[in-house]
Amino acid sequence: MLLVKTEVLPEVFSKVVEAKRILNCKKAKSATEAAKMCGISRSAFYKYRDSVFAYKAVANESIVNLSAVLEDKAGVLSLFISVLHEMKANILTINQGMPSGGVAQVTVSYRSKVRDGDISKVVERLSKIDGVITLEQVLGGV
Repeated sequence: MLLVKTEVLPEVFSKVVEAKRILNCKKAKSATEAAKMCGISRSAFYKYRDSVFAYKAVANESIVNLSAVLEDKAGVLSLFISVLHEMKANILTINQGMPSGGVAQVTVSYRSKVRDGDISKVVERLSKIDGVITLEQVLGGV
C-alpha cells in the first residue's frame, strides 16, 4: 500500500474512484455507464477498480458495533436511534431480538469519523437514555 497524491498519478485513477462513487450512489445503472460518465473505458474501470480507493473513505472512518439491552417500552429504540443520528452516526445495521422478560437485545453497527473520544461520547450519551439497561462496544469494528 502506498499513499500518493493524485496530482502525480495518471488521471485514470481519479476517474476510477469517481466511477465507483457514481455506482455506489446509483447515479449509473452499470459500470459501463459510470465509466463513460467519467471519460474512461469500461476495461480501464475493471482493470483498476479493486486496486484504487479514495483515501478519506478508507482512512477517516471506522465501523463501530454496539450491543445493548433495552427496556421493552414504547420509544426507547426510537430515542436510541435519534441520539445516534444527532451524533452524526451513519447507521449501517440494527438488529433487535424478540422482547422477553420486559427487555430486548439490540445490536447496532454504524460508521463514524475516527476521532479520539468520539465512541466513548456516543456510549456515554446512549447510556443516559431512560430505558437503556446495558450498553457496550463490541469488538470487531473496522
